[in-house]
Amino acid sequence: MNLSTLSSLLVRSLMLSIIGLALLACSPKQSFKNVDITGGKAFGTDFSLLDPDGKVRTLADFKGKAVVMFFGYTQCPDICPTTLTEMQQVMTLLGPQADKVQVLFVTVDPERDSANILKQYVPAFDSRFLGLRPADEAALEKVTKDFKIYYKKVPGTSPGSYTMDHMAGSYAFDPEGHLRLYIKHAQGADTLAQDLKELLK
Repeated sequence: MNLSTLSSLLVRSLMLSIIGLALLACSPKQSFKNVDITGGKAFGTDFSLLDPDGKVRTLADFKGKAVVMFFGYTQCPDICPTTLTEMQQVMTLLGPQADKVQVLFVTVDPERDSANILKQYVPAFDSRFLGLRPADEAALEKVTKDFKIYYKKVPGTSPGSYTMDHMAGSYAFDPEGHLRLYIKHAQGADTLAQDLKELLK
């Protein structure tokens, strides 16, 4: 290879590198209102849970959609119904884009939250919402450990009247199945709708 050819190749390689860097610089960085945990290794990246029909669901079932995942229980007096109502408002704000969002409600109280109860409770907020439950205590411990979810049974006046303390935040995955956001409780429907629109870009 002569000096002229080598020089031409080097110039061409340099130009391609410059163009590539320019394109990267022009690509808009996603900006979120909630906590951006993109690339974080501290949280779970998948799950294996049962839907109300007994089918095992994993994140792969929802590829192509942004997924919002919330942990709670159906007898929760405040945080859970508030969160699900807020998500219902978010779906309204998203309009046609709402069909590209999947809301998952994961119970931390499978002892009382049977498949039938989840089947009635969760879609009552929006027919597209899906309730999931761990198959057993080991599965509950695994998914809550993977996603750093705090939960604790608080005894009531009778064995069946206990409550569950639990973390109030949610997680959001992008349509490719990557964990992207930690959503703080009670951010407001407008804020969350903006972040989900950003994820769907």
